[in-house]
Amino acid sequence: TILIADDHPLFRGALRQAIGTLMPDARVMEASGMDEVGSLLAASREVDLILLDLTMPGVQGFSGLIYLRAQHPELPVVIVSASEEPTVIRRALEFGASGFIPKSLDVDQIGAAIQAVLAGDTWIPPDIDLSGSEDAESADLIRRLATLTPQQVRVLMMLSEGLLNKQIAYELGVSEATVKAHVSAILDKLGVDSRT
Repeated sequence: TILIADDHPLFRGALRQAIGTLMPDARVMEASGMDEVGSLLAASREVDLILLDLTMPGVQGFSGLIYLRAQHPELPVVIVSASEEPTVIRRALEFGASGFIPKSLDVDQIGAAIQAVLAGDTWIPPDIDLSGSEDAESADLIRRLATLTPQQVRVLMMLSEGLLNKQIAYELGVSEATVKAHVSAILDKLGVDSRT
């Protein structure tokens, strides 16, 4: 079972068709935003792979990937993106992606990438050079983000959307004091002074 998470129906359809051609027995589910991804994952424990776009509702940059890695560490996530920048690909892998598929690939290449990840490998386009050096500040931030608990990642995503503690508490079904504790822990772990 493969979950396609992309807000463009045309691209979801193309991916569905590619998967159907190469793996006719595969079950394909679709989501157009992170809320839908969360609902589908809660309803079905059978998902084997997520194909995740970096830009869709509920996602800012790598927040969707970070959230999925925290909530479902056993589930491979492959980024599918229009970007082919080596720094973006390197960062996706550092945040725990099992692969990176540029949207410019043809159906056969997409199929090969999906099959490689399902076989347990990590896949990136063969012509991409990731040997460039990572800046120390980004590496430190990635290390700090990896220390967040799944609930703290959820709170951080809501903070990034501008929600107040009261709104976050309502959404998560916890007390405002619990949210304040999470926010304090997040600020401390990320080494920042304020939610801004």
